Amino acid sequence: MILAADVHYFDGRARAAAVLFADWSDACAAATLTADIDAVADYEPGAFHRRELPCLAALLAKLDAPPDCIVVDGHAWLDGAGRPGLGAHLWESLQRRVAVVGVAKTRFVDTPAEAEVARGAGTRPLYVTAAGLDPALARAAVARMAGAHRLPDLLKQADRLARGG
Repeated sequence: MILAADVHYFDGRARAAAVLFADWSDACAAATLTADIDAVADYEPGAFHRRELPCLAALLAKLDAPPDCIVVDGHAWLDGAGRPGLGAHLWESLQRRVAVVGVAKTRFVDTPAEAEVARGAGTRPLYVTAAGLDPALARAAVARMAGAHRLPDLLKQADRLARGG
């Protein structure tokens, strides 16, 4: 299974949410899950993973078995030199046993051009990087995800769940 996760923060708390699906081209989630976290770390520039990882860990703890791949809202790698982003930190925290694909809506200053994935009719790309999976395969997988718009439908669903919808 593939798990796409997102976290939303509000009033010193957070909700982590995920959709599970079997194939990158699936239009519907096979299952959903959420985890409410009562206390979260403050945002720290350059160390977003310190805030987000405990939330993702709480969500993953609800699974009976780890997924084959996790998709996160953010970068796996911040640049072409291997500076780790949220996805790489998650991959390391999972002892490199589960591939992590980062799908970011904004470009980090040194994100390489090859990370760009165009979807939908718009001109703004997504930035797709991966830890534990060939980056070209990750980009192709995200490109073929269901949905006519820039952000794939299942990633939108994870976002909505995290926001409480």
